[in-house]
Amino acid sequence: METIAKKSLRVGKYVNTAHVDNVIRNYKTERWVQNSERIGKEDSLSAWWSVEELEEFIEKAKTYGADGVKFYFGAYDEKSASIPEYVGRQTLVMVGTKQKENADGSTRNKDIYVATENGSQILAYNLSRLCPPFCGQNQDDTFEVGVTIVDKGEDGIVII
Repeated sequence: METIAKKSLRVGKYVNTAHVDNVIRNYKTERWVQNSERIGKEDSLSAWWSVEELEEFIEKAKTYGADGVKFYFGAYDEKSASIPEYVGRQTLVMVGTKQKENADGSTRNKDIYVATENGSQILAYNLSRLCPPFCGQNQDDTFEVGVTIVDKGEDGIVII
């Protein structure tokens, strides 16, 4: 009997608390402050889905041949935000993907489309719980992941 080895598609790795704190702090100081100023309110810092939702999406994606999930960054407008507080804020959209090999041997992760009664539609999941505006704050009004102090010059400091 011949055994065919399956090539691993893994690209990520587990990281520690210091790594998470660092990349979030970088995001807050390099992107979040400017985004929040531009939209006139605190932009979202995270998007949350339940494990049940994640498992359901992954199972559905697998039934359509997905071997990965791509997370797209997006932003809500009045038309796409079913929750008024989400207008202007960034979000994440999960999309089922299938890795394909290009003619030159390189690979790409193609979004999966499925046939529906309304025609071909991308296999995607959105509408997470955004923080802000809906944060799971602790009793002392702090957030679960590190605090960052941002010096805004003449506008003072902000703690995020």
